[in-house]
Amino acid sequence: MRTFGRFALLLAGLLALSACAGSVEHWIAQTRVHQGNAELARHNYHDAALAYLLALRVAPHDMRARRGYVAASAAIAHIDYTQGNFEDALATINAAGKFDPRSVRLQALRTAITQAQLKREIVISNYPTYRAAAKELFSAYLQLDTLTKVVRKSLTRFSYTYDTQDLTNAIKQSYELQLDVTKDTNRLILYRQLVESGVPSSSHGAVSAGAGSILPLP
Repeated sequence: MRTFGRFALLLAGLLALSACAGSVEHWIAQTRVHQGNAELARHNYHDAALAYLLALRVAPHDMRARRGYVAASAAIAHIDYTQGNFEDALATINAAGKFDPRSVRLQALRTAITQAQLKREIVISNYPTYRAAAKELFSAYLQLDTLTKVVRKSLTRFSYTYDTQDLTNAIKQSYELQLDVTKDTNRLILYRQLVESGVPSSSHGAVSAGAGSILPLP
């Protein structure tokens, strides 16, 4: 009887310890999920993903941690996608897919990235120096922003000086802006032609390959 009593006490102790361990794991998971939710709300997606992942290490089946990790990972993948980091985006999607293989958002992102990869290969094969040309175009349109601000500055000045010379300046600056817009539009048209079909043949009087040969246009 004494042996049985000792065994019963030992079993009760083990059960108590097991329950205590389960409570600790539950508390850790709850805390990490709360941290993940807070970071997700702040758009700190990497910190959120880490918090959810730590929760999943102690509670692999916690649905809140799974959903949170997938949401944070999808946001990270989307940012990588918009920055052209396709491989990193796909790696993030693959990791998150283990916790929700049927995620519509992850599947949509994967499809968009796969299509973008194919289109990128076509563009590169048609026009290998497209990146340099694109940078030139970005720079040109930033200059348009600057000129637009100059026009607005003249208009703003007129609002308190009532000097028509400010309006005259705005008109002159607007004409310059219009000329630059037309020029940059033509550059965009040529850029689209190059990335779609490659550098045209010289027999048609077209420009030769390379960003430096087509940008800037007169």
